[in-house]
Amino acid sequence: MILSLAALRSWEVFQLDVKSAFLHGELKEVVHIEQPEGYIRKGEEQKAYRLRKALYGLKQAPRAWYSRIEDYFNGEGFEKCSYEHTLFIKKEGGSFFVVSLYVDDLIFTGNDIKLCREFKASMQSVFDMTDLRRMKYFLGVEVHQTNAGIFLCQEKYAGELLTRFGMGSCNAVNNPMVPGTKLSSQEKGEEVNSTEYKQLIGSLMYITTTRPDIMYAVSFLSRFMAAPKEGHLLAAKRILRYLKGTIDFGVFYKKGSDNILKGYTDSDFAGDLDGGKSTSGYVFMMGDGAVAWSSRNQSIVTLSTTEAEYVAATTCACHSIWMKEVLNSVEEDYCKCITVFCDNSSSIKLSKNPVLHGRTKHINVRFHFIRDLIKKGEVELVYCGTKEQIADIMTKPLKLEDFVKLRMLLGVQEKKALN
Repeated sequence: MILSLAALRSWEVFQLDVKSAFLHGELKEVVHIEQPEGYIRKGEEQKAYRLRKALYGLKQAPRAWYSRIEDYFNGEGFEKCSYEHTLFIKKEGGSFFVVSLYVDDLIFTGNDIKLCREFKASMQSVFDMTDLRRMKYFLGVEVHQTNAGIFLCQEKYAGELLTRFGMGSCNAVNNPMVPGTKLSSQEKGEEVNSTEYKQLIGSLMYITTTRPDIMYAVSFLSRFMAAPKEGHLLAAKRILRYLKGTIDFGVFYKKGSDNILKGYTDSDFAGDLDGGKSTSGYVFMMGDGAVAWSSRNQSIVTLSTTEAEYVAATTCACHSIWMKEVLNSVEEDYCKCITVFCDNSSSIKLSKNPVLHGRTKHINVRFHFIRDLIKKGEVELVYCGTKEQIADIMTKPLKLEDFVKLRMLLGVQEKKALN
């Protein structure tokens, strides 16, 4: 969301890295350690050292470091976001500045380049820092800041993934999963190495950070990690073959687009062959690029398409409230109501009033939370046609034509298209 906002506002994004971050944390608890080799006092071998500051490997180290950096931000006039404790915001007059923290890595951006320089100088005077300048590579994600906007991809990581699993010279395919694919845990065929399968799925899960187009396929195949069969492994390798042909694809946040946050929710009724559960999927868009997406099995067995869509919409609405509050912290009165698009008119009617009560009174009370949100005007559920339902790509394998169209609507494109 921060990167999308930076692209929309034409802000530059910078990056800093704290050297030996955990060593800066000051301990509040009493912690003793054995005398390490080379620091043993003769005649006092039975004694232990008391730690004043944290060490790597200590359970308290991450919390101690966060407390230390939080104290620094408070002292510098930053305000911590109540809904995301790793986000710090500073406003001075018309100047605006935001810092996002991930352990010892920081990214920061704002509308005042002078404020960015002052923050960098202040951080370097207090901590031992590495100045990485403009954000280019962050936690395995490549960030390309151009005049047209900000492009995120994992081309290098995808290449390493193909080599690691022996698929570097494989033939490319045009979609990650064959339309109509149905797999279950009772699949016929030989069992495969579960450790290798888990490693493959875990690696693919990380690449969904910038590739929402493979989210459904990876999430679906992750259901079979306990006892994978040959058919599951072949389906997972197809995703690698798809990555081979789209290795430089990623999400593009276009400069100067509208900054309206809108959601799309969809479900695939009873798509799970093992438990009869439905699949929920949602996508949130800001401008022309996706900023959040999900594809997962629902926690309950639903009895109709309407009920499945209703449960999916509630999950989407809950996430939209968190996103709205974070954005309101970054920009005051960013939005009062989030529009969520759904392609099932019955579930929209059900969310607005208790029609069909006799058929829906068995639904868990927590899934009716969406009614309260709609009544308060925090979320608006709006009908959209199935052809315009972007979240459809999160719920099932699609025909190639539909898949390519929805992939484009997600803002996923190849890097060379930016040149």
